[in-house]
Amino acid sequence: MAIKYKTNILELLKSKGYSTYKLRKEKILGESTLQKMRTDTLLSWAELNTVCNLLGCQPGDLIEYAPDNQPQE
Repeated sequence: MAIKYKTNILELLKSKGYSTYKLRKEKILGESTLQKMRTDTLLSWAELNTVCNLLGCQPGDLIEYAPDNQPQE
C-alpha cells in the first residue's frame, strides 16, 4: 500500500479526550470507521475530514505516501 498512517489515530483521539466509547455514543464516528482505524484501513475523505476537525490537524499530519518497493513497468 502506498498511502499509510503516520501515527495511531485512535491514540491521538484518546489523548484529546475522545475515547472510542465517546465517539460512538455521541455519534461522532461509527463503529465501522473505528474498525478501519484499528486495522490501518484508509478512511474516506468525509471520515478523514471529521478526524482532522477533532484533532485540529491537516490530513498530511496523519497520512503519508510511502512508495512500494516494486519497480514500475
